[in-house]
Amino acid sequence: MLPDLQSVVRLQDLDNRVAELTREISALPIHIAEIEKKLESHQRKLEGDRAALTANQKDRKKAEGEIQVQEQKISKLKGQMSDPKVAKTNEIYRTFQSEVEFCEKEIRRHEDHILELMSESEPLEKNVKAAEIALAEEKKQVEAEKEQARNRTAVDQKALDELNAERKALVAGITPAVYRNYERIRKGRGGVAVAEALDGRCVVCHMVIRLQFLQDLKKGDQVMVCESCGRILYFNPPIPVEDLGSGTEAAQANS
Repeated sequence: MLPDLQSVVRLQDLDNRVAELTREISALPIHIAEIEKKLESHQRKLEGDRAALTANQKDRKKAEGEIQVQEQKISKLKGQMSDPKVAKTNEIYRTFQSEVEFCEKEIRRHEDHILELMSESEPLEKNVKAAEIALAEEKKQVEAEKEQARNRTAVDQKALDELNAERKALVAGITPAVYRNYERIRKGRGGVAVAEALDGRCVVCHMVIRLQFLQDLKKGDQVMVCESCGRILYFNPPIPVEDLGSGTEAAQANS
């Protein structure tokens, strides 16, 4: 096979791998951002539940304080009712009694409210405890994934640097006109500039190759492009059966 043709076939392999690694490196920060966003959403939900629980507890304390105030009023009113100097008449006594009844009614109202708050707080407390446990575990998982992503990025970047170095050396040995043609086709054909001719067809566009064109291609003495899709074509001759046997026998002998 023509050296330039061998080089562009290898170059296509390198560019495919470079594109794959570049996509992977670019995708990792997006993945990290997505899991961090999900974690933040769960954190906000937990904070909301905590705030609701705090507000519930605050309302309960307020209601308990109101009960104490009403109880103090009742104690004071009863003291006045038992003092003949204050409750001089039945009318005054009944007024005090009405105020006591109102205070007792307020106490019952606040007690009912406390019971409602207690029934609301129970599921809130469970939600908060469960969310705290789940969030702690999720944070560990996120940190582990971030560490894996950092390690993976470092490995990918090292491999990418090695591929780019090999690519640079390879390009230096290709005829400039051939390389320019390769780049032109690659940019215009979605990154794929080279295709194999297999079973009389271009493996990329799947169009049948003319017989005479295929015969010229098999010679491998010039850079040829697919008449249908315009990609650089190459032909890999089949390995003779006797060569396959020789390879197997050699491998067995070495083992």
